[in-house]
Amino acid sequence: MTITRRAVTRGLAGLALAAPFVRSATAQERTVTLASFSGVFQENYRAAVVEPFKAAHPGIAVEYVGLRNSAETLGTLRAQRNAPQTDVVLLDMISAKAATAEGLFEPIPRDSLPSLADLDPGAFLPGVAGPAASADHLVLLYAPDRVSPAPTSWRDLWREENRRRVAFAGVPDLTGVALVLIANRLAGQDDYRLGVDKGIALVGDLAPNVLSFDPKPDAYAFIVNGTAALGLGWNGRAQLYARQSPGRIASLVPAEGSVTIKHSINLVQGAPQREAARLFIDYALGAQAQGAVADRLFLSPMNRRAEVAEATRDRVVRPGQTADWLPVDWLEVAPLRERIHEAWRRGVIARG
Repeated sequence: MTITRRAVTRGLAGLALAAPFVRSATAQERTVTLASFSGVFQENYRAAVVEPFKAAHPGIAVEYVGLRNSAETLGTLRAQRNAPQTDVVLLDMISAKAATAEGLFEPIPRDSLPSLADLDPGAFLPGVAGPAASADHLVLLYAPDRVSPAPTSWRDLWREENRRRVAFAGVPDLTGVALVLIANRLAGQDDYRLGVDKGIALVGDLAPNVLSFDPKPDAYAFIVNGTAALGLGWNGRAQLYARQSPGRIASLVPAEGSVTIKHSINLVQGAPQREAARLFIDYALGAQAQGAVADRLFLSPMNRRAEVAEATRDRVVRPGQTADWLPVDWLEVAPLRERIHEAWRRGVIARG
């Protein structure tokens, strides 16, 4: 049997992953398929980038396929390896590095798109095919009406009165990994490359306070609907929930600082609409789109020419703010992730 673009991988797993991407032959001629985060991110990214791109390029449609997280996106790419249904992917840098190593992305050289000349040098990540499109940072979440006074330290999560009041996505999610690295520093070990045993032990002490390591749909919703009182999350999404549900959720960077992470935008190897996809990536990395993403999604732009509204500036990472934060090279963390996951199962989940 001949495999076409609409036939994804053999087997039910591949078909299930591919189902959201199947398009009609007519739409396929002019449609760029973008895969990235679902939920409030999808809603706001469409408004900030997708719709303005379509207005600027009326001959190109964009189909946004929302997936729960970068791990699901990576799994989908693997399922579609022999017959890609996706053109552009936006995901975290660790998953982007794995996809690059597996040949799932086409490299985007620094001189291949006009917008790349305006990006911060830190946008170009070793071993990752596409540049970073934005940066985010970990924050402590809390319910203002149930946590008073407001927390000021990561250590507030461990307080006795917070038993079964904390929710966040545990390892292998990057939220859990980030907490392990921060806990490692709290326990006196800044260099995670020397080991994270101290961090695992400290998070194990936190386990009795955790209501869920897998809150569905996410920790933000758990706090908004009153299921949990505290949690961990990423600044961009925390700000979005706070805007949608004022007074129900708030966030802050504790006194000990935080960690940052970048999201990479990539061109899928064998993309059905390669040239249109390149136009979309160039637009998404341009100053206008980058400023709009900052204002709507509260993600720090990578384009140095991006203009951010005054009201947004205090809600994203500012120059100099991260000087005393824990420096994390997530591409170095990637090979350690499985070991952290195993230690998490033994030292954290078992104590919950």
